[in-house]
Amino acid sequence: MLAIAHRAGNDLVALRTAFEYGADLVEADIHAYRGRLEVRHRKTLGPWWLWDRGELVRRRDVLQLHELLAAADGDPRLMLDLKGIHPRLARRLAAELAAAPDTTICTQHWWMLRAFRDAPNVRLVLSAGSRRGLRRLRSRLRREPAYGACVHRRLLTPETVTELRRATDVVFTWPVDTAADLADARRLGVSGAIGKNLTVLL
Repeated sequence: MLAIAHRAGNDLVALRTAFEYGADLVEADIHAYRGRLEVRHRKTLGPWWLWDRGELVRRRDVLQLHELLAAADGDPRLMLDLKGIHPRLARRLAAELAAAPDTTICTQHWWMLRAFRDAPNVRLVLSAGSRRGLRRLRSRLRREPAYGACVHRRLLTPETVTELRRATDVVFTWPVDTAADLADARRLGVSGAIGKNLTVLL
């Protein structure tokens, strides 16, 4: 089972640690804001600040995509999760990745993935975090197979995973943060587990 470091790409120290631990993929959250591609999970709180769970961070201190790519130094284990619905996010990211090594792109906003359809170096993963999203995903994959699917663990059954794997190369799930979560992911039969604790996953 692939070990995917959840949000570890949002911080350069965590990125290096995940690479050193041997994570198969390292996830990073990508937002577009005023012409920049920011690497963050935090929410915007005006033009100067970001916020998440009571923590304030200055926007000027947020990691930028070009800094993440430079730190990864060609390592193909990045998985970039497209956040928000900025109309230029996908196009700008596709341009940034044109000369990059293999990269995995995932999002719950599947229309964004059209920007990468002709990119041979990009693996596309369709995400679903709700029952409605899973129904749409199953319908979509019956019509159009994809490299991968990523589904919240509470939505999955072994039968659903088997169905998804007929139309994809990989099926990922999250969150997998404890030994019990990992045992459940194995029971489900997924091919990749996304979690914050690599000592559990590896």
